[in-house]
Amino acid sequence: MSAKLTAPTVLKKIIDRKVDEVADRKARRSLSDLHVLARQASPTRGFSAALRSRVAGGDPAIIAEVKKASPSKGVIREHFMPAEIAASYENGGATCLSVLTDIDFFQGADSYLIAARQACSLPVIRKDFTIDPYQIWEARALGADAVLLIVSCLELPLLKELYACTQDAGLDALIEVHDQAELDEALQLGSPLVGINNRNLHTFETSLQTTTDLLATMPEGVQVVTESGIHTKADVKHMRDNGVHTFLVGEAFMRAEDPGTRLREMFE
Repeated sequence: MSAKLTAPTVLKKIIDRKVDEVADRKARRSLSDLHVLARQASPTRGFSAALRSRVAGGDPAIIAEVKKASPSKGVIREHFMPAEIAASYENGGATCLSVLTDIDFFQGADSYLIAARQACSLPVIRKDFTIDPYQIWEARALGADAVLLIVSCLELPLLKELYACTQDAGLDALIEVHDQAELDEALQLGSPLVGINNRNLHTFETSLQTTTDLLATMPEGVQVVTESGIHTKADVKHMRDNGVHTFLVGEAFMRAEDPGTRLREMFE
């Protein structure tokens, strides 16, 4: 089984549905066809390299999220135009984009990723629940520059397989963890990019302490992305004071009339 069967509540429901979704997609398009499309996709833009370059220059690196809805908050942005949002983010100083493509729980779509990436020059991560190598090749075929791998819903052998697949496909991977046990597994991959989700995917409660608690055992050289719960300039300062300079922010921007303006205000 691909998913960790102990994963409870909403997360388990999402993964159970994702298993069916991937099976449906495989029935409609073969993996070999995806490989062809992936080879024809536009070159990757260097997701991880862009984040490292921004931080090396002394600035915060912001992965700005293009997200219409979530299971915990419902619809976040009624007027949802991915291309407009992407352009606004680029003007506001974002380093990269994160685009939700999960349909059933986040009201996302593959077309949103395509539209957002075409509207800007920023690297884009496909934000979805990746449980099968098929989805990684699918992400590259869509034009994505990176994918998300969530440790809490992947057994370690599958996590390793998927990470190796991202390298084969020429994609960067953001390895997401929430606690020490998940971080220990993530570090076995040797990934230079680890995201710490301040939101517990089982309860959907959020605490910035999650990031600061895990910093003590983070090896030198790993770029840490703090995810979820970043809403104010004070939150940003708190993280930067603790040596975290890379952020994934969605809701705070999506609720603003102009997401890029809100980004600039929070991070100036």
